[in-house]
Amino acid sequence: MKPSLLLSLCIFPFIASVVSCREKGPAEKVGESMDKAVEDVKDAVDPKGPVEKAGEKIDKALSK
Repeated sequence: MKPSLLLSLCIFPFIASVVSCREKGPAEKVGESMDKAVEDVKDAVDPKGPVEKAGEKIDKALSK
């Protein structure tokens, strides 16, 4: 394999992540709202314990 082709294959994922859209599109927003609805139903059927709730709060705080 040519070195230039190998280099371009290694760099492409990095460039794609930098160039990707920053704003969420309508399909992504709908998908996220569906995910939240499923989680809400799941939580109503099988409530979370205090440790799981604390872990989710930490995850949300760190992801911002």
